[in-house]
Amino acid sequence: MKFGSVPVDEALGGIAVHSIRQGELVLKKGTRIGEQELAALKAAGITAIVVARLEPGDVAEDQAAAEIAAAVKGEGVRLDRAFTGRCNLFAEWAGVLVLERDAIDRLNRVDEAVTLATLPAFKPVVAGEMIATVKIIPFAVAAEARDKALKEAMRAAPIIRVAPYTIRKVGVISTLLPGLADKVVDKTLKITAARIAPAGATIIADRRVPHEQAALAHAIEEVRRAGAELIIVFGASAIADRRDVIPAAIESVGGRIEHFGMPVDPGNLMLIGRLQNEPVLGAPGCARSPKENGFDWVLMRLLAGLPVSRADITGMGVGGLLMEIVTRPQPRHASAPEAAGRVAAVVLAAGRSTRMGAINKLIAEIGGKPLVRIAAEQALASSARPVIVVTGHQREKVEEALAGLPVRFAYNPDFAEGLGTSLRTGIAAVPNDVDGAVICLGDMPQVDAALIDRLIAAFDPDRGALIIVPTIEGRRGNPVLWSRRFFSDLRQIQGDVGARHLIASYGEAVVEVPVAGESAFVDVDTPESLSAVKAEIERA
Repeated sequence: MKFGSVPVDEALGGIAVHSIRQGELVLKKGTRIGEQELAALKAAGITAIVVARLEPGDVAEDQAAAEIAAAVKGEGVRLDRAFTGRCNLFAEWAGVLVLERDAIDRLNRVDEAVTLATLPAFKPVVAGEMIATVKIIPFAVAAEARDKALKEAMRAAPIIRVAPYTIRKVGVISTLLPGLADKVVDKTLKITAARIAPAGATIIADRRVPHEQAALAHAIEEVRRAGAELIIVFGASAIADRRDVIPAAIESVGGRIEHFGMPVDPGNLMLIGRLQNEPVLGAPGCARSPKENGFDWVLMRLLAGLPVSRADITGMGVGGLLMEIVTRPQPRHASAPEAAGRVAAVVLAAGRSTRMGAINKLIAEIGGKPLVRIAAEQALASSARPVIVVTGHQREKVEEALAGLPVRFAYNPDFAEGLGTSLRTGIAAVPNDVDGAVICLGDMPQVDAALIDRLIAAFDPDRGALIIVPTIEGRRGNPVLWSRRFFSDLRQIQGDVGARHLIASYGEAVVEVPVAGESAFVDVDTPESLSAVKAEIERA
């Protein structure tokens, strides 16, 4: 291919290498210059232009891209029309993307003009999703290079295919130990159902049995007889050894353990077994979370009928560190060992009290004290230090209500935008040598120091207790204690929302503290609620 600048009079038949905009002229890169384009260039005063010209033995970019794309495509893949040297490949149906990695590497080494890019191998894809693209870099490629690329594609055809999901019936068994709440099992089932739904699979059998070999073995056989094509066992306790309850139960009914453990984190404690022709999975604890983990990597392949061998598992290490495990202990800062376990209190007192009418609820009094002072005094009576009060609406009046108390103030100028801005302001004010912060609401006068101290006592980063929430009969209330690990997340919250979505996202880090009474649930939003709380407190 010839390439270079030529006088405009010699550009006829060439391909414009660069886009040109001058006056009314708009000539796009890649345009073949005909008589009309030539006249427009001259009219615009262009005297020279950089063009490319194909020579004998060259293959135009679109033709080469289309031919190579057709050669690499396999079952479940369709092609788009080639355009500007690119031909895109799409999934025809939902399934798992299967690639011949070595063949793709060889094809990309043929010539720098030829490239093939794909999504990651074994990625679950949906119908219509773009999964790969062939791009010819220059405006043409030598026929020899095109032919070599086609040869590499044919050597391992098909290079790219989508394995459709074939397993539709899944059985789930949950083993139980004292202390494992029913709602944890219920949530696990819900998450699992959502996880397998894109594959068109459903849970056809659900069993809950004691965490004992005999009971589990019986449940495995029962679920299999119910028609399960794949069985998932969620253990009440993580699998610690090939001789543990779950692998022992699988072997006791004639199954075999194909591999235990995987170099993917989260997901290390995955167990893969087989009972006759059906896969049996011992799920790692992270499989109870909807976040991507090693369990997904194995599960979706199996749902597509793809074998997962020991070599497959051991080859997952590169790229297998999916995310930080928030419950994992972290080293403390070497210069401040005395700060271990220190928790601050952040009292949010910036709101506009719009539902109270003309009254600012935070300075409304109960028993002769403003609500915000009651909240601040209880925080000060706890072991939390420092106590930070976030102000905003009627800042001066709120500060006056707290006169004489050893609190720190943090002003939120964006208070009108909602709760999230006050939360950001308060977290930003927490000193760097503090391990966590309990977020208190200034309109909850029945939250006392004892409750705050119970949350602090349950806070244990070394054991993964990073978000501490008070509960009563399954309901979660306030205040909530957050580890510093989540401060960056809290600082990202926008608008008039709190942090409940983060609690849901980091379920593995949440510890619930049962409380008596309604103190963790009663806030003052209206004149009626103020009267009710006032009457209750003054009666006591």
